[in-house]
Amino acid sequence: MNETSSTETHLTRVLARKDVLALAFGAMIGWGWIVLTGSWIQSAGSLGAITAFLLGGVVIVLVGLTYAELASAMPQVGGEHVYSYRAMGHFASFLCTWAITLGYVSVVAFEAVALPTVVEHLFPDYAVGQLWTIAGWDVKATWVAVGVAGSVVMMAINYLGVRTAALVQKVVTLLILAVGIMFISGALFEGSTTTMDPLFNVEEGVIGGIMTVIIMVPFMFVGFDVIPQAAEEINLPFKEIGRVLMISVILAVFWYAFIILGTALMLDPAALAESSLAVPDAMQAAFQAPWAGNLMILAGIAGIITSWNAFYIGGSRAIYALAHSGMLPAFLARLHPRHRTPTNAILLMGLLSSIAPFFGRPALVWLVVAGGLGIVIAYLFVSLSFVMLRRREPDLARPFRVRRGKTVGALSVILSLALVGMYLPGSPSALSTIEWAMFAGWMLLGLALYGWSRARYGVAYSDTMMQRELAGAESGAGR
Repeated sequence: MNETSSTETHLTRVLARKDVLALAFGAMIGWGWIVLTGSWIQSAGSLGAITAFLLGGVVIVLVGLTYAELASAMPQVGGEHVYSYRAMGHFASFLCTWAITLGYVSVVAFEAVALPTVVEHLFPDYAVGQLWTIAGWDVKATWVAVGVAGSVVMMAINYLGVRTAALVQKVVTLLILAVGIMFISGALFEGSTTTMDPLFNVEEGVIGGIMTVIIMVPFMFVGFDVIPQAAEEINLPFKEIGRVLMISVILAVFWYAFIILGTALMLDPAALAESSLAVPDAMQAAFQAPWAGNLMILAGIAGIITSWNAFYIGGSRAIYALAHSGMLPAFLARLHPRHRTPTNAILLMGLLSSIAPFFGRPALVWLVVAGGLGIVIAYLFVSLSFVMLRRREPDLARPFRVRRGKTVGALSVILSLALVGMYLPGSPSALSTIEWAMFAGWMLLGLALYGWSRARYGVAYSDTMMQRELAGAESGAGR
């Protein structure tokens, strides 16, 4: 395959420990908590919402452990792509990576819808120029323009190189942390536990309410897996890659739990029902000043940037890895000669992100749920890969080795299956028709591209490229 065979992997290892931690943590704490915290509390109750995130966090921690071990053993671009290939072969590798790519694309598209939504809170009358109505929501031209412009800017940042993207990520993540700590401290001092009633949503059913929130947890926590995607650009001992990954997951679990707690301490059910952005309103209530609410909105915009940025990196590297191994068209595997970025994959992410605002604000929920299913499917594949490689290759060099691997692996598989089950028909949190259509359309598109690529390049070419990747991983596994 001439097109790709000339395109060798020349990504450069430039990301330090702080870069990697900011990349993963910033990805996991994007904008969703600003928009959705109020609905989480209303759906499950204050303690129910916290419970949902703690339970979901346990699942993510267990899955994260499997990622941490595999990322240190095979620190190659594409992450899941490499692990699932080694454990289960060609087609399984494609399905796993294409599923997680749906998650990345959905987050990037989500942020393109979230940006004009938050700008509307700062400038209430800026949305003008009626285009059409979708699901009862009027799509305005200026609203769409803000989302598209933001996507183009983020695309340009990533086009220019991972160093630029990492610097942006560090600065903006620090801003979010500072405002978040300020909010949680103010809520703990000024809030009241009486506003937390009801602790659980008894009217809708305690379990049903918690499940309604848990189904969003994979989407909220997706981001730690950006580390394996960019593993070939991380300049750390391989054992440290696993450690940083786990630190980022644990920090995110505490972040979400405390944000929910702070909001519940400051806003009673009536205030939550009236609020369109609960966390900024809770921040304003904690400090009794409008500037505090606006500061939290700015933190939310910062969250959009960190998440958007990280998933441009993760998604483009996943697409690049698939194309580099002959599972997608070769033009997606081209690297920029100077910036060393997968430019065509980044441009594709930018195109998909720029389309999302044309569907208006209803696309937020569709993207969360449809993308979430792709994410948990990939988690299941990685958990299975962990179990299979532990059994089949016990002597594989694992710089970050998980203790009680059999137990962790089995629990990861079972809990990932449980998460997948919550999206299926019959579950209280099953996908809607339009969400199934989005998921099915994405998978069918992928299968069509995979079939074309397989016919064009052949499985033998793919196997050769993957074996080179694995050989490269093994040669450095002692780091």
